[in-house]
Amino acid sequence: MLKRWSLAMVVRRGLMLMVTFCFVSLLYFLTCRPHGNQKHQMFKGPVDDTKYQTLLQEHEEQYHHYATSLTKQIFQLKKALQERRRQLQKSLEQAAVMLPLKLEELGQKRNSELEVFFNRELDCAEIHLGTNLPNEHALVPFETFTLHRVYQLETGLARHPVQRALRNDLGGALEAALHILNDPQKRDNSRYHRIYSPRDFFEGIFRTEQDKGTLYDLTFRENTSLDFRRLLFFRPFAPLMKVTEEVIDTSNMLINIIVPLAEKVDLFRQFMHNFREVCIRQNERVHLTVVFFGTHKMDEVRGIIDATARKMRSRNFTLIHLNEKFSRGRGLDMGARAWKKSNVLLFFCDVDVHFTAEFLYSCRMNAQPGKRVFYPILFNQYNPEVIYGEHNIPPVDKQLVISKSTGFWHDFSFGMTCQYRSDFVNIGGFESSIKSWGKEDLHLYRKYLHSNLMVVRAPSRGLFHMWHEKVCAEDLPTESFKMCMQSKAMTEASHSQIGELLFHQEIDSHLHRHNLSDN
Repeated sequence: MLKRWSLAMVVRRGLMLMVTFCFVSLLYFLTCRPHGNQKHQMFKGPVDDTKYQTLLQEHEEQYHHYATSLTKQIFQLKKALQERRRQLQKSLEQAAVMLPLKLEELGQKRNSELEVFFNRELDCAEIHLGTNLPNEHALVPFETFTLHRVYQLETGLARHPVQRALRNDLGGALEAALHILNDPQKRDNSRYHRIYSPRDFFEGIFRTEQDKGTLYDLTFRENTSLDFRRLLFFRPFAPLMKVTEEVIDTSNMLINIIVPLAEKVDLFRQFMHNFREVCIRQNERVHLTVVFFGTHKMDEVRGIIDATARKMRSRNFTLIHLNEKFSRGRGLDMGARAWKKSNVLLFFCDVDVHFTAEFLYSCRMNAQPGKRVFYPILFNQYNPEVIYGEHNIPPVDKQLVISKSTGFWHDFSFGMTCQYRSDFVNIGGFESSIKSWGKEDLHLYRKYLHSNLMVVRAPSRGLFHMWHEKVCAEDLPTESFKMCMQSKAMTEASHSQIGELLFHQEIDSHLHRHNLSDN
């Protein structure tokens, strides 16, 4: 019985071992056998060099195919990267380096959305054409800047008419302009072979409209002294965007300076001296028209003009005689309409105004027929006897200093203007019925405000109203006489200087007591 049980146990264990062995063998066979979709089958029999060569060749072909695929993918990625870089460069040009938005935020916006936004803001802004304004107070004037100075309108006693340091946005606009002008892609073109530097920057004007944005108008000198390149930028309270880029050739831009005159021979002699010094270098691109009223000192004025013409060896002079009472508007209108040649650029000037060669360039660049008229804001000088003392007055050229103690920007004077004759005639010229002092200038200015021409109003660093004693005629209407007296008071001295004159007794008394206490 025991033997039978032992034999059964041995047989049972043997069967279990056989089943286990068969199961393990089956798992090994299923795991280790080569699959049908593999390229390389197990070699049966002995392995020789030929089979190794075949295997290596198949692996080499496989890696070659993989390397070719990678090369193709790298080429496609490079091409996509170049396209992306081109799009980014275009976006940066529109943003002109100064991005008030972060790049991540800018990238989240679709290009079409940005274009719609920019075009809408451009349409609302006064860039190429003017808008109809209700009155003279509605116009936002420009301010002027050079590489080291900002010539700004005073809005209070603490603000100076000239600032030495450029604001960050002005420096950024200048940097953006140089970045565009020196674009490597442009330098491949023969028209853009030169490299611009900050020294090539001539001047710029800018203004900010509170509901639209800031317009920057920058001008650079070209290779010649007569050619300039202008870039317009507009910041619609968003990324700065380039509007236009153009070359301005001033070589054929003739300026006809029209001066109405009556009796003031001494001022006229000083004016002609400055005219000769400035315009002798303008290569016959300046014409002077003098409209003289009355007969007194007429021969003396003619002699001054003839002498200047001989020294300059020029015939660009016209003298118009009107034997009637002086009227500034009538004289300027007659001088403008007397020109019968090409569409000339007119500069309405007064005999007590001193201008520089730089101003004549600004006059040419800021006036365009059918598009823009230029109303510069001149710097009005104070009485030099008050500024320097009666016995220490320097020569005229040394008095041309823009500072708070020497004068102020005369921002409510509209008599000095540069505009093309065609625009002047089309707008209707001066109103002949206006006889009041200063009103004819304001009336013409308002005509342009109500037109579709853009009015450029900006301080001019090269235009000075020289001080002279002002006489207000007693026969003027009451309102005009009051305006004349106010102008006389404003041009005498600054607030502090008038204060010293008004309170000089108290100041002298204080200084006297102070000196006694020191002794």
